[in-house]
Amino acid sequence: MAGYGRGGRGAALFKLLEEPPRAPGAQARESETSAETGQQRSSPPQPGHVPTGRGQHLAQLYQQMQQAKPGEAGAAPQASPSRPAGRGLAALGAAGAAPFGRGIAALGQQPVSRPGATPSPPRLSDSPPQESQVQKVTPHHGQGDDQTAGVTQQMGKMTVGANGHISPPGRNGHVSPQSPQEVKKSPTYSAGVTHMKPKPEPGTAGKPFQAAANYIRIQVPDHAIWQYHVSYDPPIDNRRLCIRLLYEHSEVIGRVRAFDGAILYLPKDLGNKVTTFKSIRRSDEREITVKVQQTRTLESKDCVQLFNIIFRRVLKILDMKQVGRHYYIPGRSVPIPQHKLEVWPGYIVAVQEYSGGLMLHTDASHKVLSNETVLEQMRELYRRNKNTFKEECTRHIVGTIVMTRYNNRTYRVDDIAWDKNPMSTFQYHNSEEMTFADYYRKTYEKEITDMGQPLLISRPKKSEQREQQKRGGGLEVICLIPELACTTGLSDDMRADFRVMKDLATHTRITPEKRHQVMLQYLDSIRSNPDALAELTNWGIRLDNDILPVNARQLPMEKIFAGNNVSFMAGPQADWGRDLGRARVLTPVNLNHWMVIATKRDSSKAQEFLNTMSKVCPQMGIKCEMPMTFELQDDKTQSYISLIRDRINPQLQLVIAIFPTSRDDRYSAFKKLCCVEAPVPSQAIIARTIGQPQKLRSVTQKIALQINCKLGGDLWHLDIPLKGLMTVGIDVFHDPSRSGRSIGAVIASMNKVMTRWYSRCCFQDPHQELIDGLKMCLTAALKKYHDVNHELPGKIIIFRDGVGDGQLAVVAEYEQAQFTSCFAQFGADYMPKLSIVVVQKRINTRIFGVLQGSRMDNPPPGVVVDHTITRRDWYDFFLVSQHVRQGTVSPTHYVVVYDTSTLKPDHMQRLAYKLTHMYYNWPGTVRVPAPCQYAHKLAYLVGQSLHKEPSLELSDRLFYL
Repeated sequence: MAGYGRGGRGAALFKLLEEPPRAPGAQARESETSAETGQQRSSPPQPGHVPTGRGQHLAQLYQQMQQAKPGEAGAAPQASPSRPAGRGLAALGAAGAAPFGRGIAALGQQPVSRPGATPSPPRLSDSPPQESQVQKVTPHHGQGDDQTAGVTQQMGKMTVGANGHISPPGRNGHVSPQSPQEVKKSPTYSAGVTHMKPKPEPGTAGKPFQAAANYIRIQVPDHAIWQYHVSYDPPIDNRRLCIRLLYEHSEVIGRVRAFDGAILYLPKDLGNKVTTFKSIRRSDEREITVKVQQTRTLESKDCVQLFNIIFRRVLKILDMKQVGRHYYIPGRSVPIPQHKLEVWPGYIVAVQEYSGGLMLHTDASHKVLSNETVLEQMRELYRRNKNTFKEECTRHIVGTIVMTRYNNRTYRVDDIAWDKNPMSTFQYHNSEEMTFADYYRKTYEKEITDMGQPLLISRPKKSEQREQQKRGGGLEVICLIPELACTTGLSDDMRADFRVMKDLATHTRITPEKRHQVMLQYLDSIRSNPDALAELTNWGIRLDNDILPVNARQLPMEKIFAGNNVSFMAGPQADWGRDLGRARVLTPVNLNHWMVIATKRDSSKAQEFLNTMSKVCPQMGIKCEMPMTFELQDDKTQSYISLIRDRINPQLQLVIAIFPTSRDDRYSAFKKLCCVEAPVPSQAIIARTIGQPQKLRSVTQKIALQINCKLGGDLWHLDIPLKGLMTVGIDVFHDPSRSGRSIGAVIASMNKVMTRWYSRCCFQDPHQELIDGLKMCLTAALKKYHDVNHELPGKIIIFRDGVGDGQLAVVAEYEQAQFTSCFAQFGADYMPKLSIVVVQKRINTRIFGVLQGSRMDNPPPGVVVDHTITRRDWYDFFLVSQHVRQGTVSPTHYVVVYDTSTLKPDHMQRLAYKLTHMYYNWPGTVRVPAPCQYAHKLAYLVGQSLHKEPSLELSDRLFYL
């Protein structure tokens, strides 16, 4: 293994690739070598193919840069096809190369002005960050010498590599001067994606279903809109001042306008390419030249940004307050005094061009605010435990979003400055020293009562940091007073409290009919307000009187197959829990050697649970022997860990730990031991869960099903007619305890009916491309698929979760190229048909079923919409896959960003719907396809509890359920 990287994960991965498939529940062979000492069967590296480390590769790139002639098109170093250039290489200055990922997107981008309607809180100035280091490059994966050899021969040869001064507080949003040529349109679909099919015709499968969606058609004028770029001499970085100086010339530009500090939109032509005005700045009586230069003439479809500005202005006219990205009505707040919370109702409003034309997307929104200030929370934490006060404050407060009610702005708390307080001073605009207490008294008329409280630190976003550095200043951080800030959203403790969530749900989970009424109220409020209506009519904008009707389709109901050739329909609510309780599981795994640990006070609950297990398991076809039981005298974490570590042996199939309470540290230690150190399937149970006799049988049945999955068994399957298909789910979890680190999880199907899954995860440290680890995981999954099926898949469909709209082009162009590069390792002639489907569940689209009398209700599972409200340039569709008993159901948005398959839209939609039935942790459908949900569970477990890669011995089981 010398010279092949660090050896740890690479050797461990290769050990897995050498293993033959095991039967469900079977133990690994004792003769297998450990991950650290496993031998490779691959042939030695040939001359000229010796794998090199990151340092040597980067040194070669640097030499190429030095040798290249300045100004030549080919001067930039070119990475080999198997070495993707990440963000670090983009920083080396490679020009004209292929897309490199998110990092390259920042090159050439102009800073965007940030509106500052109110003075910003005080800011501290740090020293500028150092230049980022050159990114590491994944070592070559050996591919053998004979590139034309068959797939099987290449499989044998293949190897897989391892893997201060304080600045003024009242600064407004800055406007960076831009030339007209620098004004760019928002990115759209790139036509350079090879194998990307044109947007297909809508599907036809299923029966017609009359639906409606939360979109309102917009009628816009046929005449053009003129766009101008406004610059100032000398330059001005105060947005308010920019607006005032320009609006002094309203007799020329008119009173119907939209201006953000740099870009001006007018419904008329000023007559000249360049119009110049003279204004006087009142602060120093200096003459300012205002230059208005026409940049282009826009049609209505190009005015999306303008229309969004206009509708945001309408919301302000309606006396709504912007909090974050949306607008709310503080005057209609609903207090929840028993939990010290209040709910602000509001609206989500956005204009976009869709397949059916220009539409206003609107929905009801709710902002949950705490009536407690951050200072009051700090005092409560201090009262609980004085010794660990600072640590508890960091754990509960850092990372939360707080709102300052004096300006209704939200900030993320990144740190707590324990060495500063309201009496600390900073340098104000006029260079005078001012305390924070004096600043808030002078600017906001707020009196601070506690002068000993620390300050909250909020660092600017990366885009704002780049803008600050471009202006030549230091990195500014925002200082907040805990006494004047309150938390927003829900903490983990609140989410775990059933009473809090139940009381909140009565206000936030509104029915489809009520949601429809909220949208109609929004339209009525515009029509009844003369100023708001004039704002739209001045631009020639008219809205429809109701939301958009949509002709949808309902896909056929699916048949579920269980053990002993028993089958049943999923049902109108897509819930087959009752039918499953009377059937046998598809592939049972007998419980022969297992252990149960509980404290002395929970021993009676544990015994009742075991008695129930012995009754329900045989009904499922599972043979259940009595386990080894152990009783602890206390509930210390170390007591559980020590006992398990002493009792683990090669024959042990399962460890069940019954905890008296839910504690993250104890759960994490238990999972680390059973998933990393001594791999064995494990099940954690909270004593309260099995403490109610009337629910014990139902709970035990669910636990038994979950245990069967963790041991490698199958519960049910569907009829999936596609042959040679491997579905892959990918999700990403951002580890909050380790800043900047992310965990990517990859789940791949191993059989035709999608009941067996192979799982891998990878880590992304700061300044490292996540795709490098995902490629390694996909390569390992293909090798495992070959081991199980003795052939490679002919079709691969990747369901990619965790991708926003701004990253669709990155996935379509960059990530697909990286995934495709994996196939070459299995032979030059192996080119499977690949589809990449982005799965978006955090969306604001709502689809309603239209009842008689135009009443709205939730649509049934299986309703799909693939026209009118879909993207104009992407191949996408909306699918309602689950039934909800409270509130409004949310559809899932599927965007097919890359597709070389022959699947029709009907087939892709049916497959996505079938896979929502295959999540074994719930006998019903879920919002996303099962591989995505499995990937989410794995990434969450690793990121929240393990912080390490799980043992490869568990990779063919659903141990993360």
